[in-house]
Amino acid sequence: MKRILLMVARLFYIAPIWFYYVCKYGKSDQYTEEQRYELLHGMMRRINRAGRVIIDAHGMENLPKEGGYIMFPNHQGLFDTLALFESHEKPFSAVVKKEMEHVFLVKQIIRLIKAQLMDREDVRQSLQVIKQVAEEVKEGRRYVIFAEGTRSPNGNEMQDFKAGTFKSAIMARCPIVPVALIDAFKAFDTNSIQRITVKLFYMKPLVYEEYKDMKSTEIAAEVKRRIEVKIRENLK
Repeated sequence: MKRILLMVARLFYIAPIWFYYVCKYGKSDQYTEEQRYELLHGMMRRINRAGRVIIDAHGMENLPKEGGYIMFPNHQGLFDTLALFESHEKPFSAVVKKEMEHVFLVKQIIRLIKAQLMDREDVRQSLQVIKQVAEEVKEGRRYVIFAEGTRSPNGNEMQDFKAGTFKSAIMARCPIVPVALIDAFKAFDTNSIQRITVKLFYMKPLVYEEYKDMKSTEIAAEVKRRIEVKIRENLK
């Protein structure tokens, strides 16, 4: 909470202007996805700097140059998406739990990036979202899905990945990009404003030919394993 207050205090003079443009861009179809993302990408750089958070990103060369793909990071907390929005140069969207659609500012960002809202209690609606994401990825859009479902309560330790979250990738036959986040939980989930560094690794993707004969449970386990290895390597 202290870091959020620090961000607000340092950016209070420009925050209303940003909010105006986020709402404006999100409500109109006259702005391209690139224009909308450029606004968000630039904001995140300044927001993170104001909060004394350094994003140490690696592996951008592993991101597919063409076509759609889905990123699957570990989930440490509220700061995860800020790290992704700063470090990922090209536009991407997200699958967000339905409970977030009424959260102030979050709902405006959801509209800005045209994210998909998933009701985890409604199987039919969830399936529709999975199919919609798959269709959009086939057309070249990029998505991020947090396969743990909820953030880990234990910092850099991971929870199991839910197999169902990989169905969109399987249907789209797209590259699956594991993403390792390290120390992202320290930004908002610790009561400190000390300068911190959040490490982020975009890892080599699993292409369809690699996982086409695997069950979704096996894909989930393999992606989790790769991220865990990367986290362990960089915590030593």
